[in-house]
Amino acid sequence: MKDTWHAFIDPSCTLPPIQDGPLSGTRFAAKDVFAVKGYPTSGGNPDWFRTHPPETTTAPAILALLKAGAALDGKTHTDELMYGLNGENVHYGTPVNPKAPDRIPGGSSSGSAVAVSAGMVDFAIGTDTGGSVRIPASYTGIFGMRPTVGRTTLTGVIPLSQTFDTVGWFSRDPGLLALVGSVLLSGHSRPAQFRRVIIASDAWALMEPPYRPMLQSWVDRIVQRFEQVEEEPIAPEGLDQWAQGFRVIQGYDIWQNFGEWITHTKPRFGPGFRERFAWTATITVEERDMWNAKRQIWQSNLAERLGTDTIILLPTAPGPAPQRNTPLPILNAFRDRVLQLTAIAGLGGLPQISLPGVVSPEGYPLGLSVIGGSGTDEALMEWVQQQMAEWGIDHAHAD
Repeated sequence: MKDTWHAFIDPSCTLPPIQDGPLSGTRFAAKDVFAVKGYPTSGGNPDWFRTHPPETTTAPAILALLKAGAALDGKTHTDELMYGLNGENVHYGTPVNPKAPDRIPGGSSSGSAVAVSAGMVDFAIGTDTGGSVRIPASYTGIFGMRPTVGRTTLTGVIPLSQTFDTVGWFSRDPGLLALVGSVLLSGHSRPAQFRRVIIASDAWALMEPPYRPMLQSWVDRIVQRFEQVEEEPIAPEGLDQWAQGFRVIQGYDIWQNFGEWITHTKPRFGPGFRERFAWTATITVEERDMWNAKRQIWQSNLAERLGTDTIILLPTAPGPAPQRNTPLPILNAFRDRVLQLTAIAGLGGLPQISLPGVVSPEGYPLGLSVIGGSGTDEALMEWVQQQMAEWGIDHAHAD
């Protein structure tokens, strides 16, 4: 396999299927945060790679896929210690976005998204804390699934924020997306019949104006089949407040996970990462507790509004992927709006799927997202399959 897209950090990390199963005949890639026995895990940072020995066990998520008949075809690039949404890595390089080579691929599950978008593998796994599956799925024109918090095992995965971390996955095919979900998801599945849709007005206000009509035409087709359609804000306090709460809670977790190692090792971080990791060291438990109390209220309100019969429609990102090497101040401003969109499912612990199918006038992918109630992951994936089939879109084709 020739990696012309720079998706893989270690293409030699391969494992055959353990047995036949529902995924027999498929190949997948794994973000380099999952443990594979005998291989070191870089977490996207050379000092992490240097200070950690090869793994002694393989992450259960990977074992489950191998037992389902899939073959592992390599480990993929990630933003440094998963703390990014852009996919640019000064140490290992930036994977090339197959649908927009002059644009960033999105992160932190950048390599996994690129490997799927380029058709190098059938599906890939990554992690999603603040949008790290949803955003690269949007930027590279594929399906990306973030499940309900707690429904995927995180054993053998480098932690970022234990409050928000999930194992997510990518596919070009909504049917395969659901099949992978049937293998990875555990715990309580809630049967759902979606009758009501919320058009998240505050989320749509974050969309760059030239691109909104393209996604809006897609939304107009969707809502025709719903008994109830409401256009209303998701966050009465403001999505900027929700994003700030998410940042603080996540940042507190991050320093608990990495602070001792950072203090001892003094790792080399790239621009942006250096500043963000330094900021996490300043967050007090009192600040975390204050925002966590608000998070619990917001989560409860979302659960009540969604139940098992309602979905939220929103743009996955404010627009197409930014250009590669965009100046950091501009990129950070865009990232702030991205986080306001992704924080909704993050704070609610909710499942979200980014759907491909719409492109900008320049030909760049735009993702439309659907969020369901807690535990409705399977129903949400089934709804996506049906929706795409009705439109005759059963595959996000690789170029």
